[in-house]
Amino acid sequence: MLTIENLARFQFAMTTIFHFFFVPLSVGTVFMTVLMETIYVKTGDEKWKKRTKFFGSIMLLSFAVGVVTGIIQEFQFGMNWSDYSRYVGDIFGAPLAVEALLAFFLESTFLGVWMFGWDKLGKKLHCATLWIVFIGTFLSSLWILAANSWMQNPVGYEVKDGRATLTSFSALLTNPQTILEFSHVATGFLVTGGFVIAGVSAYQILKKREIDMFKPVLRLGLLVALIGALGNFVAGDQQMLEVQRTQPMKFAATEGVYETTPDPAAWDMVAFFNEAEHREVFGIQIPYMLSILTYHRPSGSVEGMNEINAKLQKQFPEVAKEIGGNFFPPVTALFWTFRVMAGLSMAMILLSAVGLFLTRKKKPSLYENNFGLQVYRWFLFAPFLAITSGWLVTELGRYPWTVYGLFTIRDSVSPNVSVGSLIFSNVVYFLLFCFLGGVMIYFTIQHMKKGVEGAETAYVSLDAFTQDAFSGLSEEEQQEQTSDKNEEEGTDK
Repeated sequence: MLTIENLARFQFAMTTIFHFFFVPLSVGTVFMTVLMETIYVKTGDEKWKKRTKFFGSIMLLSFAVGVVTGIIQEFQFGMNWSDYSRYVGDIFGAPLAVEALLAFFLESTFLGVWMFGWDKLGKKLHCATLWIVFIGTFLSSLWILAANSWMQNPVGYEVKDGRATLTSFSALLTNPQTILEFSHVATGFLVTGGFVIAGVSAYQILKKREIDMFKPVLRLGLLVALIGALGNFVAGDQQMLEVQRTQPMKFAATEGVYETTPDPAAWDMVAFFNEAEHREVFGIQIPYMLSILTYHRPSGSVEGMNEINAKLQKQFPEVAKEIGGNFFPPVTALFWTFRVMAGLSMAMILLSAVGLFLTRKKKPSLYENNFGLQVYRWFLFAPFLAITSGWLVTELGRYPWTVYGLFTIRDSVSPNVSVGSLIFSNVVYFLLFCFLGGVMIYFTIQHMKKGVEGAETAYVSLDAFTQDAFSGLSEEEQQEQTSDKNEEEGTDK
Protein backbone atom coordinates (compact mmCIF):
# COMPACT_ATOMS: atom_id res chain seq x y z
CA MET A 1 0.00 0.00 0.00
CA LEU A 2 1.51 3.35 -1.11
CA THR A 3 1.23 5.43 2.05
CA ILE A 4 3.67 8.08 3.27
CA GLU A 5 4.68 5.87 6.19
CA ASN A 6 5.34 2.79 4.06
CA LEU A 7 7.25 4.71 1.38
CA ALA A 8 9.38 6.45 4.01
CA ARG A 9 10.13 3.10 5.66
CA PHE A 10 11.05 1.57 2.30
CA GLN A 11 13.41 4.45 1.56
CA PHE A 12 15.05 4.13 4.97
CA ALA A 13 15.51 0.39 4.43
CA MET A 14 16.92 0.87 0.92
CA THR A 15 19.42 3.57 1.87
CA THR A 16 20.52 1.85 5.07
CA ILE A 17 20.99 -1.58 3.50
CA PHE A 18 22.93 -0.21 0.54
CA HIS A 19 25.11 2.01 2.74
CA PHE A 20 25.84 -0.86 5.08
CA PHE A 21 27.12 -2.97 2.21
CA PHE A 22 30.14 -0.67 2.20
CA VAL A 23 30.67 -0.20 5.94
CA PRO A 24 31.74 -3.80 6.70
CA LEU A 25 33.49 -3.97 3.31
CA SER A 26 35.55 -0.85 4.09
CA VAL A 27 36.40 -1.76 7.68
CA GLY A 28 37.05 -5.42 6.83
CA THR A 29 39.33 -4.66 3.89
CA VAL A 30 41.18 -2.01 5.95
CA PHE A 31 41.95 -4.69 8.52
CA MET A 32 43.07 -7.19 5.91
CA THR A 33 45.20 -4.57 4.12
CA VAL A 34 46.92 -3.45 7.31
CA LEU A 35 47.60 -7.09 8.19
CA MET A 36 49.34 -7.55 4.83
CA GLU A 37 51.40 -4.40 5.28
CA THR A 38 52.34 -5.49 8.79
CA ILE A 39 53.59 -8.79 7.36
CA TYR A 40 55.57 -6.79 4.77
CA VAL A 41 57.14 -4.62 7.51
CA LYS A 42 58.02 -7.69 9.61
CA THR A 43 59.40 -9.84 6.78
CA GLY A 44 60.64 -7.28 4.25
CA ASP A 45 59.10 -9.44 1.50
CA GLU A 46 58.26 -7.14 -1.44
CA LYS A 47 55.49 -9.53 -2.51
CA TRP A 48 53.47 -8.53 0.55
CA LYS A 49 53.94 -4.87 -0.35
CA LYS A 50 52.45 -5.56 -3.79
CA ARG A 51 49.58 -7.51 -2.22
CA THR A 52 48.96 -4.61 0.15
CA LYS A 53 48.71 -2.16 -2.73
CA PHE A 54 46.44 -4.45 -4.73
CA PHE A 55 43.88 -4.97 -1.98
CA GLY A 56 44.38 -1.41 -0.73
CA SER A 57 42.99 -0.15 -4.03
CA ILE A 58 39.80 -2.17 -3.53
CA MET A 59 39.57 -0.82 0.01
CA LEU A 60 39.86 2.77 -1.25
CA LEU A 61 37.08 2.18 -3.78
CA SER A 62 34.77 0.92 -1.05
CA PHE A 63 35.60 3.93 1.14
CA ALA A 64 34.76 6.36 -1.67
CA VAL A 65 31.38 4.79 -2.45
CA GLY A 66 30.60 4.33 1.25
CA VAL A 67 31.04 8.04 1.97
CA VAL A 68 28.62 8.97 -0.83
CA THR A 69 25.96 6.49 0.33
CA GLY A 70 26.34 7.74 3.91
CA ILE A 71 25.58 11.31 2.80
CA ILE A 72 22.45 10.08 1.02
CA GLN A 73 21.32 8.27 4.17
CA GLU A 74 21.70 11.41 6.28
CA PHE A 75 19.79 13.44 3.70
CA GLN A 76 16.77 11.13 3.74
CA PHE A 77 16.68 11.32 7.55
CA GLY A 78 16.10 15.06 7.40
CA MET A 79 13.69 14.76 4.51
CA ASN A 80 11.45 11.89 5.68
CA TRP A 81 11.93 11.67 9.46
CA SER A 82 11.97 15.26 10.71
CA ASP A 83 9.72 14.63 13.73
CA TYR A 84 11.92 11.70 14.73
CA SER A 85 15.03 13.87 14.32
CA ARG A 86 13.54 16.53 16.61
CA TYR A 87 12.66 13.93 19.24
CA VAL A 88 16.08 12.23 19.39
CA GLY A 89 18.30 15.15 18.33
CA ASP A 90 19.56 15.88 21.85
CA ILE A 91 20.42 12.20 22.33
CA PHE A 92 22.04 11.57 18.96
CA GLY A 93 23.88 14.90 18.80
CA ALA A 94 26.68 13.93 21.19
CA PRO A 95 27.74 10.52 19.80
CA LEU A 96 27.35 11.55 16.16
CA ALA A 97 29.32 14.76 16.72
CA VAL A 98 32.14 12.76 18.31
CA GLU A 99 31.99 10.30 15.42
CA ALA A 100 32.30 13.07 12.83
CA LEU A 101 34.86 15.28 14.60
CA LEU A 102 37.09 12.56 16.00
CA ALA A 103 36.69 9.19 14.32
CA PHE A 104 35.81 10.19 10.74
CA PHE A 105 38.43 12.94 10.50
CA LEU A 106 40.99 10.62 12.06
CA GLU A 107 40.43 7.89 9.50
CA SER A 108 40.07 10.20 6.49
CA THR A 109 43.20 12.23 7.32
CA PHE A 110 45.46 9.26 7.88
CA LEU A 111 43.99 7.43 4.91
CA GLY A 112 45.24 10.30 2.76
CA VAL A 113 48.66 10.10 4.41
CA TRP A 114 48.75 6.37 3.72
CA MET A 115 47.70 6.77 0.08
CA PHE A 116 50.40 9.31 -0.80
CA GLY A 117 53.08 8.36 1.71
CA TRP A 118 54.49 5.17 0.23
CA ASP A 119 57.79 6.75 -0.81
CA LYS A 120 57.74 9.58 1.71
CA LEU A 121 57.48 7.71 5.05
CA GLY A 122 59.44 4.89 6.60
CA LYS A 123 57.90 1.43 6.42
CA LYS A 124 56.89 1.28 10.08
CA LEU A 125 55.48 4.81 10.15
CA HIS A 126 53.57 4.22 6.92
CA CYS A 127 52.06 1.02 8.32
CA ALA A 128 51.16 2.87 11.53
CA THR A 129 49.04 5.35 9.56
CA LEU A 130 46.83 2.52 8.32
CA TRP A 131 46.51 1.09 11.83
CA ILE A 132 45.24 4.53 12.87
CA VAL A 133 42.72 4.42 10.00
CA PHE A 134 41.54 1.01 11.22
CA ILE A 135 41.15 2.32 14.78
CA GLY A 136 39.23 5.30 13.42
CA THR A 137 36.79 3.07 11.52
CA PHE A 138 36.11 1.04 14.66
CA LEU A 139 35.54 4.21 16.69
CA SER A 140 33.12 5.47 14.02
CA SER A 141 31.16 2.24 14.30
CA LEU A 142 31.09 2.45 18.09
CA TRP A 143 29.52 5.93 18.20
CA ILE A 144 26.95 5.16 15.52
CA LEU A 145 25.99 1.88 17.18
CA ALA A 146 25.68 3.66 20.54
CA ALA A 147 23.01 5.84 18.94
CA ASN A 148 21.25 2.85 17.34
CA SER A 149 21.41 0.86 20.58
CA TRP A 150 19.64 3.69 22.40
CA MET A 151 16.75 3.21 19.97
CA GLN A 152 16.63 -0.46 20.96
CA ASN A 153 17.06 0.06 24.71
CA PRO A 154 16.69 3.71 25.83
CA VAL A 155 18.89 4.57 28.86
CA GLY A 156 20.25 7.71 30.53
CA TYR A 157 17.52 10.09 29.34
CA GLU A 158 14.49 12.10 30.36
CA VAL A 159 11.64 13.51 28.26
CA LYS A 160 11.24 17.30 28.39
CA ASP A 161 8.69 19.24 26.37
CA GLY A 162 8.05 16.24 24.13
CA ARG A 163 11.75 15.63 23.36
CA ALA A 164 14.20 13.11 24.76
CA THR A 165 17.28 14.68 26.38
CA LEU A 166 20.45 12.96 27.50
CA THR A 167 21.11 12.88 31.24
CA SER A 168 24.06 10.44 31.32
CA PHE A 169 26.60 10.11 28.53
CA SER A 170 28.25 7.19 30.33
CA ALA A 171 24.92 5.33 30.41
CA LEU A 172 24.78 5.66 26.62
CA LEU A 173 28.19 3.99 26.25
CA THR A 174 27.64 1.32 28.90
CA ASN A 175 24.20 0.39 27.57
CA PRO A 176 24.24 -3.45 27.46
CA GLN A 177 22.76 -3.27 23.96
CA THR A 178 25.66 -1.04 22.80
CA ILE A 179 28.30 -3.45 24.04
CA LEU A 180 26.61 -6.50 22.52
CA GLU A 181 25.65 -4.79 19.25
CA PHE A 182 29.16 -3.42 18.77
CA SER A 183 30.82 -6.79 19.43
CA HIS A 184 28.40 -8.48 17.01
CA VAL A 185 28.98 -5.90 14.27
CA ALA A 186 32.75 -5.69 14.82
CA THR A 187 33.22 -9.43 14.43
CA GLY A 188 31.02 -9.19 11.32
CA PHE A 189 33.58 -6.75 9.89
CA LEU A 190 36.29 -9.39 10.28
CA VAL A 191 34.14 -12.05 8.62
CA THR A 192 33.41 -9.72 5.70
CA GLY A 193 37.02 -8.70 5.23
CA GLY A 194 38.23 -12.28 5.41
CA PHE A 195 35.72 -13.71 2.94
CA VAL A 196 36.06 -10.80 0.50
CA ILE A 197 39.84 -11.18 0.39
CA ALA A 198 39.55 -14.97 0.16
CA GLY A 199 36.88 -14.72 -2.56
CA VAL A 200 38.91 -12.30 -4.69
CA SER A 201 41.98 -14.52 -4.28
CA ALA A 202 40.01 -17.62 -5.25
CA TYR A 203 38.75 -15.84 -8.37
CA GLN A 204 42.26 -14.77 -9.36
CA ILE A 205 43.57 -18.32 -8.89
CA LEU A 206 40.69 -19.65 -11.01
CA LYS A 207 41.68 -17.20 -13.76
CA LYS A 208 45.34 -18.30 -13.46
CA ARG A 209 46.44 -14.77 -12.59
CA GLU A 210 49.60 -14.63 -10.47
CA ILE A 211 48.61 -17.78 -8.57
CA ASP A 212 51.55 -17.74 -6.18
CA MET A 213 50.72 -14.15 -5.21
CA PHE A 214 47.19 -15.03 -4.12
CA LYS A 215 47.67 -18.40 -2.41
CA PRO A 216 48.94 -16.92 0.90
CA VAL A 217 46.25 -14.23 0.82
CA LEU A 218 43.49 -16.81 0.39
CA ARG A 219 44.70 -18.63 3.47
CA LEU A 220 45.09 -15.39 5.47
CA GLY A 221 41.53 -14.38 4.56
CA LEU A 222 40.12 -17.74 5.68
CA LEU A 223 42.00 -17.52 8.99
CA VAL A 224 40.59 -14.07 9.77
CA ALA A 225 37.12 -15.19 8.60
CA LEU A 226 37.19 -18.19 10.97
CA ILE A 227 38.21 -16.08 13.96
CA GLY A 228 35.57 -13.48 13.10
CA ALA A 229 32.82 -16.05 12.46
CA LEU A 230 33.40 -17.79 15.80
CA GLY A 231 33.38 -14.46 17.63
CA ASN A 232 30.30 -13.37 15.70
CA PHE A 233 28.42 -16.53 16.69
CA VAL A 234 29.15 -15.98 20.39
CA ALA A 235 28.30 -12.26 20.22
CA GLY A 236 25.06 -12.95 18.34
CA ASP A 237 24.01 -15.53 20.90
CA GLN A 238 24.56 -13.09 23.77
CA GLN A 239 22.74 -10.32 21.92
CA MET A 240 19.65 -12.49 21.44
CA LEU A 241 19.62 -13.23 25.18
CA GLU A 242 19.52 -9.47 25.77
CA VAL A 243 16.77 -9.06 23.16
CA GLN A 244 14.66 -11.66 24.95
CA ARG A 245 14.91 -9.55 28.10
CA THR A 246 14.36 -6.07 26.58
CA GLN A 247 12.25 -6.81 23.46
CA PRO A 248 10.40 -10.09 24.08
CA MET A 249 8.04 -9.53 21.12
CA LYS A 250 10.97 -9.38 18.69
CA PHE A 251 12.48 -12.52 20.19
CA ALA A 252 9.22 -14.47 20.00
CA ALA A 253 8.70 -13.36 16.39
CA THR A 254 12.14 -14.59 15.29
CA GLU A 255 11.18 -18.01 16.62
CA GLY A 256 7.59 -17.91 15.38
CA VAL A 257 6.12 -18.42 18.87
CA TYR A 258 2.50 -17.19 18.95
CA GLU A 259 1.38 -19.15 22.01
CA THR A 260 3.50 -19.62 25.12
CA THR A 261 5.35 -22.91 24.75
CA PRO A 262 5.30 -25.83 27.12
CA ASP A 263 8.41 -26.63 29.19
CA PRO A 264 10.69 -27.78 27.56
CA ALA A 265 10.19 -25.76 24.36
CA ALA A 266 10.54 -27.23 20.87
CA TRP A 267 12.25 -25.20 18.11
CA ASP A 268 10.62 -24.59 14.73
CA MET A 269 13.26 -25.34 12.12
CA VAL A 270 10.75 -24.57 9.34
CA ALA A 271 7.36 -22.93 9.81
CA PHE A 272 4.60 -21.03 8.01
CA PHE A 273 2.18 -18.57 9.59
CA ASN A 274 -1.23 -16.96 9.22
CA GLU A 275 -0.32 -13.47 10.38
CA ALA A 276 -3.88 -12.16 10.09
CA GLU A 277 -5.10 -14.76 12.60
CA HIS A 278 -1.85 -14.75 14.63
CA ARG A 279 -1.17 -18.45 14.50
CA GLU A 280 1.24 -21.00 13.08
CA VAL A 281 -0.06 -23.02 10.13
CA PHE A 282 2.70 -25.58 9.76
CA GLY A 283 6.01 -26.30 11.42
CA ILE A 284 8.78 -28.90 11.69
CA GLN A 285 9.94 -28.94 15.30
CA ILE A 286 13.02 -30.20 17.13
CA PRO A 287 12.25 -31.08 20.78
CA TYR A 288 14.11 -29.23 23.58
CA MET A 289 16.06 -27.09 21.10
CA LEU A 290 14.31 -23.75 21.73
CA SER A 291 14.89 -24.11 25.48
CA ILE A 292 18.56 -24.84 24.83
CA LEU A 293 18.92 -21.85 22.48
CA THR A 294 17.04 -19.52 24.83
CA TYR A 295 18.31 -20.56 28.27
CA HIS A 296 21.33 -22.77 27.43
CA ARG A 297 19.64 -25.63 29.22
CA PRO A 298 17.09 -28.29 28.11
CA SER A 299 14.22 -26.71 30.08
CA GLY A 300 12.19 -23.53 30.19
CA SER A 301 9.23 -22.15 28.26
CA VAL A 302 9.12 -19.14 25.93
CA GLU A 303 6.37 -16.54 26.18
CA GLY A 304 4.24 -16.25 23.05
CA MET A 305 3.43 -13.16 20.98
CA ASN A 306 -0.30 -13.28 21.78
CA GLU A 307 0.40 -13.02 25.51
CA ILE A 308 3.04 -10.32 24.97
CA ASN A 309 0.65 -8.33 22.76
CA ALA A 310 -1.99 -8.33 25.51
CA LYS A 311 0.59 -6.98 27.99
CA LEU A 312 1.72 -4.25 25.59
CA GLN A 313 -1.89 -3.15 25.06
CA LYS A 314 -2.22 -2.58 28.81
CA GLN A 315 1.21 -0.95 29.10
CA PHE A 316 0.74 1.46 26.16
CA PRO A 317 -3.03 2.08 25.82
CA GLU A 318 -2.69 5.27 23.71
CA VAL A 319 -0.35 3.60 21.21
CA ALA A 320 -2.65 0.57 21.14
CA LYS A 321 -5.51 2.85 20.02
CA GLU A 322 -3.34 4.31 17.23
CA ILE A 323 -2.37 0.93 15.81
CA GLY A 324 -5.57 -0.97 16.53
CA GLY A 325 -4.04 -2.97 19.38
CA ASN A 326 -1.67 -4.77 16.99
CA PHE A 327 1.91 -4.78 18.33
CA PHE A 328 2.84 -7.77 16.16
CA PRO A 329 5.91 -7.25 13.91
CA PRO A 330 6.13 -8.93 10.45
CA VAL A 331 6.56 -12.47 11.79
CA THR A 332 7.25 -14.31 8.51
CA ALA A 333 9.98 -11.84 7.51
CA LEU A 334 11.63 -11.99 10.94
CA PHE A 335 11.40 -15.78 11.21
CA TRP A 336 13.11 -16.42 7.86
CA THR A 337 15.66 -13.59 7.92
CA PHE A 338 16.82 -14.78 11.33
CA ARG A 339 17.32 -18.28 9.93
CA VAL A 340 19.18 -16.94 6.90
CA MET A 341 21.50 -15.02 9.22
CA ALA A 342 22.07 -17.92 11.59
CA GLY A 343 22.43 -20.47 8.78
CA LEU A 344 25.01 -18.38 6.94
CA SER A 345 26.87 -17.81 10.19
CA MET A 346 27.23 -21.57 10.69
CA ALA A 347 28.15 -22.07 7.02
CA MET A 348 30.90 -19.44 7.23
CA ILE A 349 32.41 -21.13 10.28
CA LEU A 350 32.38 -24.47 8.48
CA LEU A 351 33.70 -23.19 5.15
CA SER A 352 36.52 -21.15 6.67
CA ALA A 353 37.65 -24.12 8.78
CA VAL A 354 37.45 -26.52 5.81
CA GLY A 355 39.29 -24.02 3.62
CA LEU A 356 42.14 -23.74 6.12
CA PHE A 357 42.39 -27.53 6.25
CA LEU A 358 42.48 -27.79 2.43
CA THR A 359 45.23 -25.15 2.17
CA ARG A 360 47.55 -26.65 4.79
CA LYS A 361 51.23 -26.97 3.85
CA LYS A 362 51.30 -30.77 3.67
CA LYS A 363 48.47 -31.10 1.17
CA PRO A 364 47.14 -27.79 -0.24
CA SER A 365 44.51 -29.38 -2.48
CA LEU A 366 42.12 -26.41 -2.65
CA TYR A 367 44.34 -24.47 -5.06
CA GLU A 368 43.87 -27.17 -7.72
CA ASN A 369 40.16 -27.77 -7.04
CA ASN A 370 38.11 -25.58 -9.38
CA PHE A 371 34.79 -26.45 -7.73
CA GLY A 372 36.14 -25.55 -4.30
CA LEU A 373 37.55 -22.27 -5.58
CA GLN A 374 34.20 -21.46 -7.17
CA VAL A 375 32.51 -22.00 -3.80
CA TYR A 376 34.82 -19.53 -2.07
CA ARG A 377 34.56 -17.11 -4.98
CA TRP A 378 30.78 -16.91 -4.72
CA PHE A 379 30.75 -17.07 -0.92
CA LEU A 380 32.32 -13.62 -1.05
CA PHE A 381 28.72 -12.33 -1.02
CA ALA A 382 27.55 -14.42 1.96
CA PRO A 383 28.63 -11.95 4.71
CA PHE A 384 26.64 -9.16 3.04
CA LEU A 385 23.50 -11.31 2.95
CA ALA A 386 23.99 -12.38 6.57
CA ILE A 387 24.57 -8.80 7.77
CA THR A 388 21.54 -7.50 5.84
CA SER A 389 19.39 -10.25 7.36
CA GLY A 390 20.65 -9.31 10.81
CA TRP A 391 19.77 -5.65 10.36
CA LEU A 392 16.31 -6.55 9.09
CA VAL A 393 15.75 -8.53 12.29
CA THR A 394 17.06 -5.62 14.38
CA GLU A 395 14.95 -2.92 12.74
CA LEU A 396 11.76 -4.73 11.67
CA GLY A 397 11.47 -6.45 15.03
CA ARG A 398 11.13 -3.10 16.82
CA TYR A 399 7.71 -2.40 15.23
CA PRO A 400 5.74 -0.22 15.96
CA TRP A 401 8.54 1.80 17.58
CA THR A 402 11.41 3.88 16.29
CA VAL A 403 12.57 4.31 19.90
CA TYR A 404 11.41 1.22 21.77
CA GLY A 405 8.60 2.04 24.20
CA LEU A 406 8.89 5.82 23.63
CA PHE A 407 8.28 6.96 20.06
CA THR A 408 6.38 5.25 17.27
CA ILE A 409 7.05 5.01 13.55
CA ARG A 410 3.80 6.83 12.82
CA ASP A 411 4.87 9.80 14.97
CA SER A 412 8.34 9.90 13.39
CA VAL A 413 7.48 10.61 9.75
CA SER A 414 7.86 14.15 8.39
CA PRO A 415 4.45 15.89 8.29
CA ASN A 416 5.14 17.81 5.08
CA VAL A 417 6.18 15.06 2.64
CA SER A 418 3.80 13.67 0.03
CA VAL A 419 3.31 10.31 -1.63
CA GLY A 420 4.44 11.79 -4.96
CA SER A 421 7.66 13.25 -3.57
CA LEU A 422 8.51 9.97 -1.85
CA ILE A 423 7.90 7.92 -5.00
CA PHE A 424 10.14 10.32 -6.95
CA SER A 425 12.95 10.27 -4.36
CA ASN A 426 12.74 6.47 -4.05
CA VAL A 427 13.19 6.08 -7.80
CA VAL A 428 16.07 8.59 -7.87
CA TYR A 429 17.85 6.91 -4.95
CA PHE A 430 17.37 3.48 -6.45
CA LEU A 431 18.88 4.55 -9.78
CA LEU A 432 21.71 6.32 -8.00
CA PHE A 433 22.50 3.25 -5.91
CA CYS A 434 22.48 1.08 -9.03
CA PHE A 435 24.94 3.50 -10.67
CA LEU A 436 27.23 3.59 -7.62
CA GLY A 437 27.13 -0.19 -7.26
CA GLY A 438 27.90 -0.57 -10.97
CA VAL A 439 30.85 1.83 -10.68
CA MET A 440 32.23 -0.11 -7.73
CA ILE A 441 31.90 -3.46 -9.50
CA TYR A 442 33.31 -2.16 -12.80
CA PHE A 443 36.45 -0.61 -11.32
CA THR A 444 37.02 -3.58 -9.01
CA ILE A 445 36.89 -5.99 -11.98
CA GLN A 446 39.24 -3.75 -14.00
CA HIS A 447 41.64 -3.63 -11.07
CA MET A 448 41.54 -7.40 -10.68
CA LYS A 449 42.37 -7.83 -14.37
CA LYS A 450 45.52 -5.73 -13.92
CA GLY A 451 46.63 -8.01 -11.10
CA VAL A 452 49.10 -7.41 -8.30
CA GLU A 453 51.83 -6.05 -10.55
CA GLY A 454 49.44 -3.49 -12.03
CA ALA A 455 48.75 -2.12 -8.55
CA GLU A 456 52.27 -0.70 -8.45
CA THR A 457 51.15 2.34 -10.48
CA ALA A 458 47.92 2.91 -8.56
CA TYR A 459 49.45 5.39 -6.13
CA VAL A 460 50.83 8.87 -6.73
CA SER A 461 54.56 9.01 -5.99
CA LEU A 462 55.15 12.56 -7.22
CA ASP A 463 55.17 15.66 -5.06
CA ALA A 464 51.71 17.11 -5.78
CA PHE A 465 53.08 20.66 -5.87
CA THR A 466 55.93 20.22 -8.35
CA GLN A 467 55.72 21.30 -11.98
CA ASP A 468 55.97 17.66 -13.09
CA ALA A 469 52.73 16.87 -11.32
CA PHE A 470 50.89 19.11 -13.80
CA SER A 471 52.78 18.07 -16.93
CA GLY A 472 50.31 15.34 -17.93
CA LEU A 473 53.17 12.86 -18.40
CA SER A 474 53.24 9.43 -16.84
CA GLU A 475 55.93 8.54 -14.31
CA GLU A 476 57.81 6.45 -16.91
CA GLU A 477 57.71 9.31 -19.46
CA GLN A 478 59.02 11.74 -16.84
CA GLN A 479 61.90 9.38 -16.03
CA GLU A 480 62.75 9.08 -19.73
CA GLN A 481 62.59 12.86 -20.11
CA THR A 482 64.92 13.34 -17.13
CA SER A 483 67.35 10.74 -18.55
CA ASP A 484 67.38 12.50 -21.94
CA LYS A 485 68.12 15.84 -20.29
CA ASN A 486 71.01 14.34 -18.33
CA GLU A 487 72.47 12.87 -21.51
CA GLU A 488 72.18 16.23 -23.32
CA GLU A 489 73.89 18.02 -20.45
CA GLY A 490 76.70 15.45 -20.46
CA THR A 491 77.20 15.89 -24.22
CA ASP A 492 77.37 19.70 -23.90
CA LYS A 493 80.03 19.42 -21.26
